[in-house]
Amino acid sequence: MTLDAAPVHLSAGDCRLADLIDLVNQKTDLADYPYAHAAEQNVLIYDGARLRKELSRPVSRPRVEAELARALLDGPGIVVLAGAFDDPWVIDRATWQFEAMIAAQRAAGGAAGDHFAAAGQNDRIWNALEKLAPRAGGVRGLLRQRPDRDRVPGLARTGLPGHFASQRGQPGRRRAGGAPGLPSGVRLRHPGRAVPGARPPAHPGADLAGAVAHKDMPAETGPTMYLPHSDKYLPGYLAWRQAEFREYFEYCHVQLPLRKGDAVFFNPALFHAAGANRTGHVRRMANLLQVSSAFGRSMEAVDRSAMSAAVSPALQAMADDGASPAMIANVIAACAEGYPFPANLDLDQPAGGLAPAIQADILARAVAEGWSRQQLETELGAWSDRRQTRRPS
Repeated sequence: MTLDAAPVHLSAGDCRLADLIDLVNQKTDLADYPYAHAAEQNVLIYDGARLRKELSRPVSRPRVEAELARALLDGPGIVVLAGAFDDPWVIDRATWQFEAMIAAQRAAGGAAGDHFAAAGQNDRIWNALEKLAPRAGGVRGLLRQRPDRDRVPGLARTGLPGHFASQRGQPGRRRAGGAPGLPSGVRLRHPGRAVPGARPPAHPGADLAGAVAHKDMPAETGPTMYLPHSDKYLPGYLAWRQAEFREYFEYCHVQLPLRKGDAVFFNPALFHAAGANRTGHVRRMANLLQVSSAFGRSMEAVDRSAMSAAVSPALQAMADDGASPAMIANVIAACAEGYPFPANLDLDQPAGGLAPAIQADILARAVAEGWSRQQLETELGAWSDRRQTRRPS
């Protein structure tokens, strides 16, 4: 069933397991992806070192971007970037911060809800992107370490150009003995608020999902389970709730072991689920990422003004040390709002172009001109004030 031929509303009767099997039985041909290193279990594997090299070349960069977009939208729907972070120290600095946050959460007690797993099976840090920003000791060291490299934020954007407006970082630590999660066919929206019978309202390219491995994840630790090519199955959001589809997923899913510093990105419509951690001692950790276009809704509310102000000293230090513009732009894209709407056009008129100024431009200007943090906070506050509604007097 294609999107063009689909009914306006889908129902459980539209879910046929044979249709899904036809899709996932197709083979991923490595010859169709010249920049890929291998195809394992229908999943494309890219060598991080080669990818960074090719992305740094103006001639090859558009070709790499086009190939990744094709792999995610028309191919298996999943790619692994082996060695996306090639320096373990960089990963470790972030891991230490996440471990400290988890310890503080557990000490404080409180709710421990999860998406598809039973409460308490995972240690999650909600809104980790904002929580990490003010931890200067971790962030500053992480950002300044080898700033010439175009790391995961840049690699993520190449797959689906335009993914700049929002990003969600959500570290999850799967405890030893944790049971597998339920397969999910997430279609752009969080499933808790989706209308089960509604036709998907937008192209699946509006969002990109992924994860960075913070520790080695051999098979026994239960790395994420995937069903390559399943993102093309239109009624997947309804189908994953049915027993026969769950049984098929359990029998036919693939799992790829990851090493610390590897990253995986996939179409969010792909059937996927957390694997069972069969070890008695290993607590695997991955930072789950969501990179959204301006038309994709992020799962979490993020105070981007506070984040921008928090990382500005580290960004200024990077600029003073001669960091590449691309690396600085990656950090800005992960922190500051990159889309001008919605706006209050009475107060923030597009006098100099088609749209008002964006928050990311303010942060970039602050770094380029060496603003103090106080000046940046003043400008960010004025920008936020212009976006508020005003009642008539």
